[in-house]
Amino acid sequence: MKEWTESVQRMIDWIEEHPDQNKVLENLSDEIGYSPWYCSVLFHDATGMTLKSYVSGRRLARAAEEIRDTNDRILDIAVKYGYSSQEVLSRQFREQFGCTPAAYRRNPVPIPLQTHKHVLFPDYDEKRIRTMEESRLAVRVEHIPAHKYLGIWEDKAENYCDFWKYHDCDTVTGFVTSMDKMAHPIVTAHTAGWKWIDGKRIYFYGTGVPEDYDGAIPEGFELREIPASDYLVFSYPVFDFMTENAEVMDAVEKLAWNFDPSVKGYVWNEEDCPDYQRHYPEGLGYQVLRPVKKMS
Repeated sequence: MKEWTESVQRMIDWIEEHPDQNKVLENLSDEIGYSPWYCSVLFHDATGMTLKSYVSGRRLARAAEEIRDTNDRILDIAVKYGYSSQEVLSRQFREQFGCTPAAYRRNPVPIPLQTHKHVLFPDYDEKRIRTMEESRLAVRVEHIPAHKYLGIWEDKAENYCDFWKYHDCDTVTGFVTSMDKMAHPIVTAHTAGWKWIDGKRIYFYGTGVPEDYDGAIPEGFELREIPASDYLVFSYPVFDFMTENAEVMDAVEKLAWNFDPSVKGYVWNEEDCPDYQRHYPEGLGYQVLRPVKKMS
């Protein structure tokens, strides 16, 4: 089973590295060593999508990101991502997102991009290959200015895994990914977190946006104002996701949820502001941020 999942992840990574290739199935067969039919079956079993649908979605998403983020000609972007003409790209773009590439460039509203899939995750039943070092846990203070948060608050979820029981991961993360360049510089796209309601933590997911954001709000999302606050940041630096994730997250959250802020001259400020979660194992590490204010 693990060998099959690794093979599908290799397919996904190959697709990411060859966005202009049209004979995808034949090339994947050569790359992975399985028949084209078996590649298709494995991919569907692991992702719940057809290979054709995923390739089409990723190609369109990457083209959309370049239309949003660059001044390159739309024709050149179409050719770069394997479209036979600008007209073909425009037609598929309109069918998927309800607007033309040119209109999206002028007004980059949230759209449901197909995100880069990952099917390889830690096997928490396996013995850990590496062990986290508790001495690398840290606590510091960070100020986050007033901003807005565009996201989904799920009162039936207390954590990331629970959240996706009630929402479609591809759709939600696609909308959030499309907001990447419009996101707040500190509370960035895919920053998640918790809000305390009646003594219970509920989980939310989305992106911070600037305080003056007045753009479109995707269906199911809410836009909330978040006041400025200091935060205690409980963190662990860059780690190996496949072998250390569970230990790192458990250790950081244990420290965060049991910390006495008075030792640093603060009290919690969670009635006014949410807790935030930053999870970027190979770029930043893992952080839990809890809002605080100075003791009176």
